[in-house]
Amino acid sequence: MDFQVPFRATKTLPAAQGGVLGPVGAAKCSPAADFLGGRQTDCGVDDSGRTNVFRRSSQCACPESQRKSRHRRLGDPLDFMFAGRPIESRLPILLRTAKLASSVPPPGGGGFRNSHRQMNDVSSAPSESLTEFFPEDLLHVVRENQPLRETLWLGIGGPARFLAEPVEIDQIEKLYTAAREKQLALRVLGQGSNVLVREAGFDGLVIKLSAPATSGLEIQGQKLIAGAGAKLTHAVIKTVGEGLGGLEHLVGIPGSIGAAVVGNVSAEGRDIGSVVESIEIIDEEGKRKTLTGEEAGFAHRQSTLMGTVVLSVTFNLEPKDVSALTKRMQKLWIHRGQRRPSESNRIAMPFIDPDSISACELINSTGLAGIREGDVSLDSAAPHYLIAHENATSDQCVKLIGRVREQVLMQTGIDLQLNLQIW
Repeated sequence: MDFQVPFRATKTLPAAQGGVLGPVGAAKCSPAADFLGGRQTDCGVDDSGRTNVFRRSSQCACPESQRKSRHRRLGDPLDFMFAGRPIESRLPILLRTAKLASSVPPPGGGGFRNSHRQMNDVSSAPSESLTEFFPEDLLHVVRENQPLRETLWLGIGGPARFLAEPVEIDQIEKLYTAAREKQLALRVLGQGSNVLVREAGFDGLVIKLSAPATSGLEIQGQKLIAGAGAKLTHAVIKTVGEGLGGLEHLVGIPGSIGAAVVGNVSAEGRDIGSVVESIEIIDEEGKRKTLTGEEAGFAHRQSTLMGTVVLSVTFNLEPKDVSALTKRMQKLWIHRGQRRPSESNRIAMPFIDPDSISACELINSTGLAGIREGDVSLDSAAPHYLIAHENATSDQCVKLIGRVREQVLMQTGIDLQLNLQIW
């Protein structure tokens, strides 16, 4: 989940410290769901070097010379569980996974405070910069000059001036207030699949919603209460396992719940906003409130939630047959996985599908499939995917996107909107 909040940074860091020379405001781009989700490799260790939660190996066993070619990106960290399995054998796995997801506490739960990785185990004292911007009770969840590229699908970009990983909802409110008072630009980072960071880095505060308090999934009758940091695909699995329909068509779009709702992600002719009952947010004034689905202003691939921080979402779903839901979900999951580029694990979907035609069809019709700019290209078979090859830069990404938008507009009159957020 990757939101942007319209603060404007007035204080900067020297370039030598990974800062940006000049004020930074909110990126002028369309709302977008974090459309691609987590990373998974054949060896069970993700691209950032962290051990996958389902495979307990502590490090990759692949030879360094073969690592890039052997690793592959899947639609969701559960995809490897289905490799080579017939359709009929997957239902028990899905049901067990749904039960596992239910052990995560609902949003706002504090029972996992000590189980989540804390950042106050660093031996060095907080720097003067941290104490200048943040109150003492937040210093243990904020770090300075933290690299972002390892958390992003494109693997491009410099550090964040400040990176916070709050473990309680109250901490998010305090971080928002501190950023607002100090005029720090603010972004919320989910899975990093639709984010491009400049090599100079992001001169502001990045809040990463990865703690259990912000990523819980709880079923109450026919409703799902989901933390904004929860993965969309995990929410789909859980609701399907509970026999609740309304989200299954979104499987294989493994962004976070918060970003999916902000961007009103859609598939198979139905958007996520159609099953949203309410959204708990921190608004642009820093106030915590709950909006109804109608107040969120859902339209084609957009909402009025940009500029807010989504904390949790309540979905109103429909009881259905578990077996039928599972079969539909599996078919969609396989279909979407087959459409992704298999030869590269550094990909993103830079464009939003227009209302009348998909971005893939539009780019194919204009002869731009496979177009290249330096070490960045569009996939030749699935040109709605942008691929960052070795030595790719943010400038090359921006130039390629600009070329595609210009040519599509000239040939078709359609102005492709950005799904990719540029920080």
